[in-house]
Amino acid sequence: MELSSPRFKALAVTAGISFWFFIISSAADLFTIEIMLFVIAGIGIITQIFASKISKVLDVFAIVNTKIFLGLLFIFVISLYGIIFKILKIDILRLERKNNTYWLETEESDSKGVVKQY
Repeated sequence: MELSSPRFKALAVTAGISFWFFIISSAADLFTIEIMLFVIAGIGIITQIFASKISKVLDVFAIVNTKIFLGLLFIFVISLYGIIFKILKIDILRLERKNNTYWLETEESDSKGVVKQY
């Protein structure tokens, strides 16, 4: 982001703020498209006018916003995998034997070692 133009930084920050506005207003059940457009227009105009003067602040905001967004996305994806594995009864660590899992079992014989493989 440091090498981007101040105008592009302003657009990125406007998109980030409008995204968080959408998330927070939807969670509070206060979302309307008219307010959303007003917020986007207001923030977009202000950041575009002062883009060259607040370029360093836009950098910091864009970096923090990206870290928060990617952190939440990572947590969501890991949680989603956990839920899917729980529904499918997949024991990732195979800590206990279950009769109703999708993991294949191995059988040992005297001379051949493993008869079944994954």
